[in-house]
Amino acid sequence: MSKIAFMFPGQGSQKVGMMKDLYDNYSVVKDVFKEADEALGFSMTDLCFKGPEEQLRLTYNTQPAILTCSVAAMEVLEENEIVPSVAAGHSLGEYSALVCAGAMSFADAVRTVRKRGQFMQEAVPVGEGAMAAIIGLDTDKIKEICAETANMTNQCVQAVNFNCPGQIVIAGATEAVHKACDSLKEAGAKRAILLPVSAPFHSTLMQPAADRLKEVLDSVEIVDAKIPVVANVNAKPETKADEIRSQLVLQAASPVLWEDSVRRMMNDGVDTFVEVGPGKVLCGFIKKVDRSYAPLNVEDMESLEKSLAYLKEVR
Repeated sequence: MSKIAFMFPGQGSQKVGMMKDLYDNYSVVKDVFKEADEALGFSMTDLCFKGPEEQLRLTYNTQPAILTCSVAAMEVLEENEIVPSVAAGHSLGEYSALVCAGAMSFADAVRTVRKRGQFMQEAVPVGEGAMAAIIGLDTDKIKEICAETANMTNQCVQAVNFNCPGQIVIAGATEAVHKACDSLKEAGAKRAILLPVSAPFHSTLMQPAADRLKEVLDSVEIVDAKIPVVANVNAKPETKADEIRSQLVLQAASPVLWEDSVRRMMNDGVDTFVEVGPGKVLCGFIKKVDRSYAPLNVEDMESLEKSLAYLKEVR
């Protein structure tokens, strides 16, 4: 019997038209989009399918859009009797994982992540924060150079996404991130790629957002999860409602321990990873953690049919 993990993507995987063919073929997908529209008070359906792209890219729109698409794809899998033993999500994707695990209602989650996106954007004025992906340099060296740069500039810059071997994302004040990128390339990084984001997510500069998010989460019903959800902040499987709530607050201004989370699931016996939602970013990370795994994804009819054929065979 295969042990399946559902992985849910974070910000950056959005594109206009995502999930449209699943919407056209599955009533359960229509139901999810309808619920999102009602919960948010505007047409998330139109935003996802028609754009405009510049609106979809706004953080407070991107986050509920990706969550809606991810939950819709999950519902299609469950309708086809594919259910996970464990779930995890990258940053924003952790909320999708908690909906999957029954710890949060979809309506509460989609409203919460819209506010989360708003709080994150408002925590640091546009242009004053940045993020960059550092390719091909040792983790300890990246941490060391970020610390040196922070001391030199008296500005925040830190490693915030530990995605997979050879790819770590740094974030902080714009000037400090640029300086750190130069130093990291001098130290041997193959590339330092500035990311097209509007805020330094998961850095300590997000603490004002985390504080505001706590007030929202305190008013949201969170219950014990039916399956473990591997948390970003500690890479440990959690099921208890109180732990989930506190870790969602911490997560906004804490690094994402994605590689550790993946290794924990592998060590716990997961043999099949399915990325549920737009894009294949997390599939790429899995392959870099351990090339013996062949992760699946579900974002459209073609990927769904391919994944279902495999999953029904190994189940």
